[in-house]
Amino acid sequence: MNRFKTSKYKNCIPKIPKKEGWIADIGGASTSSSGDNLKCGRSRIVYNTDSPGVLGITSLEVGQGEKRTFSRLHCHSDVVTDFAFSPFDDNLLATGSADQSVKLWHVPNTGDVGDAKATLTAKGGHVKALQFHPSAEALLVSAAGKSAQVWDLSRDAALAALNDHGDQVQSICWSQDGVLIGTSSKDKRLRIFDVRKSTEAIQDAQGHDNNKDSRVVWTNSKNHLLTSGFNQVRERELLLWDLRSFSRPVTSFSLDASSGLLIPLYDVDTGLLILAAQGEGSVYCMEVGTEPHSLAQLSQCVTEQQSRGLALAPKLCLDVMGSEVLRLFQLTDKFIIPISYIVPRKQVGQEFPSDLFPDTAGCRAALTSQSWWAGENKEVEKVSLNPARKKPPTCLSNKEKVTNHPEQNMASPEPSDGSMQSSPSSSVTSPSSGIVTSTSQRSLQNILGPSSRLRHTQGVVLHRDNHITNLKGVSQNIPGESDGFCANYQRLAVPLAVAGGQVAVLELSRPGRLPDTLPTVQNSAAVTDLTWDPFNPHRLVTGGEDGRIRVWEIPRDGLKETLTDPKIILAAHNERIYTVRFHPCASDILVSSSFDLTLKIWNLKTGKNVLTLQGHEDQIFSLAWSPDGKYLATCCKDQRIRIYEPRVSTQAKQEGAGPEGARGARILWVCDGKYLLVSGFDSRSQRQLTLHSTQDLQQGPIATISIDVSPSTLIPFYDQDTGLLLLAGKGDTRVFLYEVISESPYFLECNSFISGDPHKGFQYLRKVDCAVPDVEIVRSVRLCSNSVEPVAFRVPRVKKEFFQDDVFPPTRVTWEPALTAEEWLSGKDKQQRSINLCPKGMIPVSQAPKEAPTKKYVPSSVYLQEKTDEQKKEELLSAMVAKLGNRDDPLPQDAFEGVDEDEWD
Repeated sequence: MNRFKTSKYKNCIPKIPKKEGWIADIGGASTSSSGDNLKCGRSRIVYNTDSPGVLGITSLEVGQGEKRTFSRLHCHSDVVTDFAFSPFDDNLLATGSADQSVKLWHVPNTGDVGDAKATLTAKGGHVKALQFHPSAEALLVSAAGKSAQVWDLSRDAALAALNDHGDQVQSICWSQDGVLIGTSSKDKRLRIFDVRKSTEAIQDAQGHDNNKDSRVVWTNSKNHLLTSGFNQVRERELLLWDLRSFSRPVTSFSLDASSGLLIPLYDVDTGLLILAAQGEGSVYCMEVGTEPHSLAQLSQCVTEQQSRGLALAPKLCLDVMGSEVLRLFQLTDKFIIPISYIVPRKQVGQEFPSDLFPDTAGCRAALTSQSWWAGENKEVEKVSLNPARKKPPTCLSNKEKVTNHPEQNMASPEPSDGSMQSSPSSSVTSPSSGIVTSTSQRSLQNILGPSSRLRHTQGVVLHRDNHITNLKGVSQNIPGESDGFCANYQRLAVPLAVAGGQVAVLELSRPGRLPDTLPTVQNSAAVTDLTWDPFNPHRLVTGGEDGRIRVWEIPRDGLKETLTDPKIILAAHNERIYTVRFHPCASDILVSSSFDLTLKIWNLKTGKNVLTLQGHEDQIFSLAWSPDGKYLATCCKDQRIRIYEPRVSTQAKQEGAGPEGARGARILWVCDGKYLLVSGFDSRSQRQLTLHSTQDLQQGPIATISIDVSPSTLIPFYDQDTGLLLLAGKGDTRVFLYEVISESPYFLECNSFISGDPHKGFQYLRKVDCAVPDVEIVRSVRLCSNSVEPVAFRVPRVKKEFFQDDVFPPTRVTWEPALTAEEWLSGKDKQQRSINLCPKGMIPVSQAPKEAPTKKYVPSSVYLQEKTDEQKKEELLSAMVAKLGNRDDPLPQDAFEGVDEDEWD
């Protein structure tokens, strides 16, 4: 009679909230991927969008009165086929794509995701599926083409390849103990692997009769697994397999003859299975039994919307006091719909239903990837879901866990009640987070790297009162070697799409709506590049299609009438000019590059060409002066970068390999001239950054990161004071931010700035133009299609009443020359003086008085949420007694002696 026992989940019912409880404005869901298309972590939801290679990200929970925000992850050049959160790091996301790559991402709490932390090349075809190991950290399995690979993420290496498949692998899954791997393939075979013993299947069986699509899922038993697929007559079916009798399934369940691809979602703790299909609105809830074997349907839910993807919320996120045993998220075309599965109880919320919620897997890895590969097996420690006990620890990212001395951290066991223990000999607690880190987390830290002190930098568009609007006819034909426009602290110059090379000059001090017609600077030839003299805000230099350099003097009160006669005309080159740049320290020194493959240095005071540099074999993409003005670096289409010392030789002093792509590139000096930063393209036209040591260019790049796939070159700007790098491409809506440091990993990702419409370029002002009290470290101007907007980049700080001297060191006076042209040409080198940016009356934060430590009280709501009703009543009664006083204590009048009896007489 055991097979007729009553299930405690038999009355489990789905509850769909009203439309107000749905997650809206997701921006369109994907219909092109056959994967789950939706994954849920402990703090956020990630879903496939209708843009190939782009994932959407939003928070799992939103506070009362808070507005839900969405961000996007541009992760692949083709459709994202599968993705997964790490069970031990809620900020680590792995993505697989049809572009035959697997990438790892650190998903921040706010803002868009930056560049991938690691890229793994999947062999054999597009990535079909991937999954993290259930108990070992930094271990991932992926399926691509006819093979599968097991990856050790701590070493960025493949441990093994499972090639024993006759056709494409359709699904892959770890067993719950992490010992075995199950795969289903288009050749209709179901295979079991023990990858540490052999790369060949240890068991093999005929699976579903139809090869259309199949999924494999392990149950909570080590000997059983489920597969979903189609039978010979194209009916959808569910099969239960026993490894001890693997020749055929031990039981089956048939649904219908629909063509939708089934998505099975299995809950290990309860044995409940959610089964649904893409393109349909029906959701089945089933219970899987292994002893004895059974597949029983509990409920069927028909939703208003068709499913594009499905995901289960982690058990630690459920409302256990409300008897919520499962929470399903349904991805539709325009919404993400939460569906709660409730087991009705008479006294909901009064007592923890322990029979419904057995202990669940915690979020601390039991093994490292190396120890697992060496043969060790261990499952993750269980934690209780009872709110009356201490709340289980959250799966934080390694950036939040690792201390300043990670080599001292070791693993700490996690008790079943969710409390955290530590031993002096085996663990060290971070003083900042209180979380004990493990050696496996340190291995993964090698991939994620340290976090930047500027990681929360925010780009803010200033109020509309500061905008310049009604800007008409901005030129679209400025060459890619040019920034597109130029600005100084007083004005900016914008080429217009008008014949004759006309340039509009706009005053930054006069925001507002421009008249329909503007006075311009007329060059009589198309302008290819332009720049302001850093030491004279009224001098504008333009390079033309005719190979001439024109020097213009703009009136001090602004351009009131059209200028046609430049102050100086230099017959600079025989071909069109690519770039014109002023010397950073010496006045009147200008360099120009041209289609004739030469660099010419000019003394504008005398109007003469003083030096000519040669050695380029193809188009010169970019040039940059070193911070001290002693050297000149170039990046060329011949895939070479060069360093010149102009006053010593006309040939390159050093030469090394540059970007492989031929679309364009930019070069920049960083870290006080220690490195050269090159922004370009790789051989697959993906935008990338490379860092080169200026001591030895021949050794190649010492660091390389890939950004994304886009046709426009990322134009870099480097803030020497903070090390902040800003990258903006023409036509992009995003500005990438990194902190560049002089040691590995060299690039530290910061928040990106996202705009609502594409920009045509960014220009950056002086440090003294920043609002220092607001901790504004960079002030820029953004050129749009018909307006100019100032954008401030600020670092969030708590104590803004103090001067933040850690991000505002003494800054160079870049608007004053340190040398004359004659002094520089004679061999002298000198940099400008530095000034302190501390506003008058402000105290540096490094000198701020130390505050006495105060005891932090936890809100009473926290205690109430973690106590049973009986405990609440007892505490309330105790509080009332304390207010009224103890009844056992005598009253004051009880102590009075009164009078003798005989006195009454």
